Amino acid sequence: MSGSNSETRIVVGMSGGVDSSVTALLLKQQGYDVIGIFMKNWDDTDEFGHCTAEDDAEDVRRVCEQIDIPYYTVNFEKEYYNKVFAYFLEEYKRGRTPNPDVMCNREIKFGEFLNKAMELGADYVATGHYARVVQEDSMYKLLRGVDSNKDQTYFLNALNQEQLSKAMFPIGHLPKPEVRRIAEKAGLYTAKKKDSTGVCFIGERNFREFLSQYLPAQSGDMVDIATGEVKGRHDGLMYYTLGQRQGLGIGGSGSGEPWFVAEKDLEHNILYVVQGDKHPSLYSTGLIASGVNWIAGMDKLPDIPFKCTAKFRYRQQDQGVTLTPKEDGTIYVAFDQPQKAITPGQAVVFYDGDECLGGGTIEAPKKLSSSKLETAEN
Repeated sequence: MSGSNSETRIVVGMSGGVDSSVTALLLKQQGYDVIGIFMKNWDDTDEFGHCTAEDDAEDVRRVCEQIDIPYYTVNFEKEYYNKVFAYFLEEYKRGRTPNPDVMCNREIKFGEFLNKAMELGADYVATGHYARVVQEDSMYKLLRGVDSNKDQTYFLNALNQEQLSKAMFPIGHLPKPEVRRIAEKAGLYTAKKKDSTGVCFIGERNFREFLSQYLPAQSGDMVDIATGEVKGRHDGLMYYTLGQRQGLGIGGSGSGEPWFVAEKDLEHNILYVVQGDKHPSLYSTGLIASGVNWIAGMDKLPDIPFKCTAKFRYRQQDQGVTLTPKEDGTIYVAFDQPQKAITPGQAVVFYDGDECLGGGTIEAPKKLSSSKLETAEN
């Protein structure tokens, strides 16, 4: 970064939460030319006519006025619908469980928003993600946030070199409690605002009710994968995810152990369930990943096949894996230990220590044979 900070313009993506508020504050304190932008990606007016995005936009306005930076609102509803939400619906139609946050970061926050920021003369964009970017020679690396409980590199795995070269994550080196303290010390309006939860466009609403507005649900049989016995009815395959325990409505018959979702048969509209969390149908020894993005590029990878660690869901402990590319462009990910509830549609993200190497989409698990059950671990 050349020149004085005051000559460097940074556009901050502000959500109305404490993380992006402190991001803008820290950059302002460091003397940068800072602009705040609120992205309206979804019309989330509820049944009472109340739009939470309006509340968030108002919080952004108040914080920007507090720290004395200009602010704007940009509308990406159309782009978000076409690039993120349409993908979300299509995945659920296929009986999969998508991760829209990964797509949102790639296509909207570091796509549409980055382009808009460049139009405003930005040198960089900044967000309140718990992650770090470091430059080594001409290469940009994505590193985990220092706060392991908040690290968000899992959701940033689809970014490329060009996007990272323009990205700043000013709170990535801070633990969350410290971010709160900074906000409180500065008297920021959002200092005590609770963190947002759930899928960004659903918010606090009931997931089933939301999804049913867009996709027709078809009930069907819930079948014990071990015996073929019909155990009950499901409300629609899209409402269930692999490994799910809650909401099945099956009593603890037989052994008395709880029931879990093992497989979804889209063609016959059957939800297969198993009893007990050690059943081999819940475990896999590997998976096929498609659309794999390597942040540093393929040419910077070790000789393949190579070993690294991976996460198959957010906040999971790192798991040892071996990666082998296939002729069709996919990657076979072999697990050091059998893994439970590998879910098609979710992200698999690869790491080397603190560095996020990239990631892809889980296409299909390789299920564990019953003879290997004794090695299965949660």
